[in-house]
Amino acid sequence: MRTVGVEEELLLVDPETGEPRALSAAVLARAALDEADGEVFEKELHTEMLEFATHPQSGMADLGAEIVRCRKEAARLAEGLGCTVAALATSPLPVQPSIGVGRRYQWMAEQYGITSRDLVLGCHVHVSVESDAEGVAVIDRIRPWLSVLSAISANSPFWQGGDTTYSSYRSRVWQRWPSAGPTEVFGSAECYHRRVADMVATGVLLDEAMVYFDARLSRRYPTVEIRVADVCLHASTAVLVATLARGLVETATREWRAGQEPLPHSVSLLRLAAWRAARSGLTEELLHPATMRRMPAEAVVRALLDHVGEALAETGDLDCAREACAELLRSGNGARVQRELMERTGSLREVVRECVRRTQA
Repeated sequence: MRTVGVEEELLLVDPETGEPRALSAAVLARAALDEADGEVFEKELHTEMLEFATHPQSGMADLGAEIVRCRKEAARLAEGLGCTVAALATSPLPVQPSIGVGRRYQWMAEQYGITSRDLVLGCHVHVSVESDAEGVAVIDRIRPWLSVLSAISANSPFWQGGDTTYSSYRSRVWQRWPSAGPTEVFGSAECYHRRVADMVATGVLLDEAMVYFDARLSRRYPTVEIRVADVCLHASTAVLVATLARGLVETATREWRAGQEPLPHSVSLLRLAAWRAARSGLTEELLHPATMRRMPAEAVVRALLDHVGEALAETGDLDCAREACAELLRSGNGARVQRELMERTGSLREVVRECVRRTQA
């Protein structure tokens, strides 16, 4: 069974005002005192962010338990420093983020200017693969389905104190980075690595780590890293995204071994699908990954479940995934929850406070 790991970026906020706090260095200093925490939590570009990475897990229940544990531990480390953590993909309240110290971050700030000052928080899913050849075959075949994961995870409707009208505004902001977004079909590991090397050779990117494809080969682990999701408000949604991601990787591998070619959608169409998912989330229509034509979001989510159904059934995850999707369509993703909280309370500060509670629930 393929293992799965999740990286989540959490927002550090004032527990009373809901405003972002640039305290990641202090939180990480506390984490470093504990040998286990020192390996789990990492710094990010902005000092208002705290990242953690789970261990690779085979069981989704174990993965969910670790996500919950890491979120609670992050809150414990932040407690006493005047902040707490919220699983929000953008700050609902206005923020002028601070760039972290270090040569790498300073180079990014100088090179990319205002783009480097956009505070956005994502969820990255790592799924194990046997080789680079298998990994690139997977990347080529999961491309059309990634927009559905973006819609499911959408959790960033507010930006600098206002409603953006998007469900995942984070994903739109993220597209400002020059190497971000969907990719064409590579066809082989050799072509993939040549493309990455050519991109780094331009000097626009500092190194290979700055190749921000929607799905890429991990530099550190034998995994495909899927990078389209917002950090999810509820841990259960993160588990669902990871479950579907593993199903996509396994299904793509079987297609590759059977000689089935990837769908030949252009990058232009994939960008439109990603935009539609960011705009609508699960509330309106999405582009069906096979046809690239509009369909109700519920029908597209059902198509994704059908696409990965055999793989999920073999890992024992199909029933849980179906139930989680049905509940999400009923109750809403993070974007819908945030808007409903805003409608009910009339206060973005209250939105953040409630999201802090849900993050650690």
